Amino acid sequence: MWTKRTLLLASSALFAVQPAVAQDAPKQDGAADQQGEVVVTGYRTSLAAARDSKREASIIKDSIAASDIAAFPDLNLAEALQRLPGVAINREAGEGRRISLRGLGPDFTRVQLDGMEVLGNVDSPQDSRGQTTRDRAFDFNLFAAELFNHVDVEKSYQAKQTEGGLAGTVGLYTARPFDFKGTKIAMSAQGGTNTLTRDFQPRLTGLISKNWGDFGILVSAAYSRRNTREEGFDTYRWRRNKANGSNISGLTAAEQAKINSGDLLFARGNRLSVWDSKQERIGLTTSVQWAPTDKVHVTLDGLYGQFKGDRFETHLASRGGGSSTWLGGGETFAGVVYPNSRVNALQWNDRNEVVYLDVSGGKASTETRIQNTKNIFKQLVLSGDAELAEGLTFTWLGGVERSAYSMPVNDKFTVEGFGDVTSDYRGGTYSLVNTYKFNPADANFWHAKRLYVNNTYQDTAFDNIKGRFDYKFSPDDTISIGGEWRRFANTGYYGEQDNILTSQFQSGKVSANVAGYAQVYGGYTGQDWTIVDFPRMLQTLGIDRAQYLTSKLGVFAVEERTGAAFVQYDWNHVLGGVPFRGNIGARYYRTTVTSDGLASVGPVTVRGEYQGVLPAANLIFELNPGLMLRFAASQNINRPALGALAVNGSVSNNNGDITVSIGNPNLRPYKSNDFDISAEQYFGSVGYVAAALFYKHLDGYISTQTVSDVPYSQTGLPDNLYPGVTGKTIIDSFSRPVNLLATNLFGVELSGQTDFKFLPAPFDRLGTAMNFTYVDSRLDYSKIYAGSIPTTLEGLSKYNANATLYYQDKAFDARVSANYRSGYIFSASPVLTSLGPDQDVTGFEGTVYVDMSAHYAVTKNVQLTLNGINLTNQREKQYSNSTKRLYVVTRSGTTLLGGVRVTF
Repeated sequence: MWTKRTLLLASSALFAVQPAVAQDAPKQDGAADQQGEVVVTGYRTSLAAARDSKREASIIKDSIAASDIAAFPDLNLAEALQRLPGVAINREAGEGRRISLRGLGPDFTRVQLDGMEVLGNVDSPQDSRGQTTRDRAFDFNLFAAELFNHVDVEKSYQAKQTEGGLAGTVGLYTARPFDFKGTKIAMSAQGGTNTLTRDFQPRLTGLISKNWGDFGILVSAAYSRRNTREEGFDTYRWRRNKANGSNISGLTAAEQAKINSGDLLFARGNRLSVWDSKQERIGLTTSVQWAPTDKVHVTLDGLYGQFKGDRFETHLASRGGGSSTWLGGGETFAGVVYPNSRVNALQWNDRNEVVYLDVSGGKASTETRIQNTKNIFKQLVLSGDAELAEGLTFTWLGGVERSAYSMPVNDKFTVEGFGDVTSDYRGGTYSLVNTYKFNPADANFWHAKRLYVNNTYQDTAFDNIKGRFDYKFSPDDTISIGGEWRRFANTGYYGEQDNILTSQFQSGKVSANVAGYAQVYGGYTGQDWTIVDFPRMLQTLGIDRAQYLTSKLGVFAVEERTGAAFVQYDWNHVLGGVPFRGNIGARYYRTTVTSDGLASVGPVTVRGEYQGVLPAANLIFELNPGLMLRFAASQNINRPALGALAVNGSVSNNNGDITVSIGNPNLRPYKSNDFDISAEQYFGSVGYVAAALFYKHLDGYISTQTVSDVPYSQTGLPDNLYPGVTGKTIIDSFSRPVNLLATNLFGVELSGQTDFKFLPAPFDRLGTAMNFTYVDSRLDYSKIYAGSIPTTLEGLSKYNANATLYYQDKAFDARVSANYRSGYIFSASPVLTSLGPDQDVTGFEGTVYVDMSAHYAVTKNVQLTLNGINLTNQREKQYSNSTKRLYVVTRSGTTLLGGVRVTF
């Protein structure tokens, strides 16, 4: 197995060895030498192009540019974006998934693809991170980065931009044939593996572009396949409890008194866990461009993306009674009486958290879970521009987009057994050592307990038409007038059945012996246990899962229709001897929302409407040829998450706790007043330093309001959503989203990049790009949730920092990048029970991810590549409660990929 030290030494060696080989290379990078032998663009060229885009922009913006045809700087778009100031990302199995911008979560960042908003259905393999989430966030692992030519992150708003994306707008742009001259062909092939999965991971990309004067066609494709693994340990939160029927006679009188007082907090359960996934990603793009005259340009862009994940998940867990690890649990099963556990020893800390527990006869379990997921995305966009008269240009875009998410299989099977065990948390907050005094890999120790089946389907549709007239009434003045129409629709449902055969297993009517379909799982480091072979289990028990999934539950449909119009004035003048440019304008919008779903009275349709005017101004002063000062002020909105608007809900049972969540179609969008100031100094061929201040006042902040001990009849949901739940059932936790509070957000961004040409050779080939962001915003969640506390906004990391060290000469370039994200609150919604609160918040600790890439040009057409992801095998640590009790700890291993890239 590779070690952290080995990987770091390997990446360091690339810097140490290659410069020595190429130290006599010419100073000029990114161009052919006099003999035309090698043409290299590389990371420095990418930085230079991105810097020029930032400098020339009429708004506050950062960019990433491909260094060459089909050569994006990173393998994953989110991982590339995290190098920009103010951007933080969420990772799953080590791969970037979604982004947060300037302290606001993924829902606040709008993503556009070739000028059209893109909405993809996302999910997570882990319940604690939110499965099958219906929101407006975009999942960046859907597309391979090689399909894109450049990415823009717009941080200030202008009137001609579509309203929404309160944090900012990320623009993704695929390559087009007019980007290149003549014929261009690029192909790349990579292969690698991961330290945990040890599989072979192929990654293939191809692009061909051909121009015939005024007409061009480009086609590109990307394919990748890999196995991922996250492994670790977790609890089910913590709860105050007593002995819960366990025999505590062997404890001291003081220990018995303490446990009977109800003051002690026990982990509700703990698990050793593995989340495996076999992922396959396919991406196809095509672009046709036509310029019938030098005044008319037409482009047709098409994109298809498919992301499949066949997941396997398993846990070796406790199943104590009363929602506490290893306590109670006694039952009569198939005629055998299993008494409650016996507590042999326990220890607690100064916060009354039980950090050591030794029991005999504790109830244990293993869970085997399989999921098959597929996400398909299709987009077709027709855009263009035409000069109608001298100075008058019309620009248009029309497109359709469809996204389908399906999880036809989401099943799990639980087996149980009774044995002696100790759980030791004394190694620190993120430590758990379980010592099993039985053999978890012995199938004869276990008996069948529970089968759960589920499927989930979601579909998204987006249609967009927009156009604008630009009238240039002087060389330095332009007035723009335009309009836009959008239709967005999201539909979905799920099917579910729990506790299949549970009563038959318990009564003995159906054999609970699992030996005929059990197998040993050895994928967790240091511990094996019994799982079930799902196909064999279904066959042995005679289960047809389809018969349990005939009813569609949680049916919903949300549709938004928006009409908008804007006017904007752009100028480029000299004011008092200082070049002065910018824009000012206003945008009107009107949105209607229709939400369909099921309530206790039957099908329900709710309609709503809202409108407003959003002013925006961007001012830029060029104080000297390299120094720019920018000011921006605007109003913007952010529409509610999709799930929040649905007229339906869900019911779940977590170890006896009944939880209900419903939507609210009457929600209004967030509104914000935004102010930015930025100073930027540009120098050299790639260098700049910048400092920015930003402030946002958010009104109508949407949060989930949670109350406890509510009769199910008050939720408005039908009785058939969960077995045994009726109108008289008391709900432990009832949640719904509401517009409640206002809050302020303030931040500072510092960024810069430069090469080190002032150093002696070969160190003059080095360079760096760095940034730092501080963001703060506090919200008194106690006004929303009883039992909550004032804290930062959900998803807000106060500190984000990125540092990249790169080297580039004529034939070789390499970089090592480190990204730091400080801890953040994942959810400020408390979990309240009759025994007291489980937690007030849950959140993640800070992380540092280190990645690297290197390229070596063998000839002007052939380049060798090497990429390393998560070199230090960073652990993700999720905590429960503001006192930071253990919740989830995982690691995903290090990935290395090597390959070759060929261009013609």
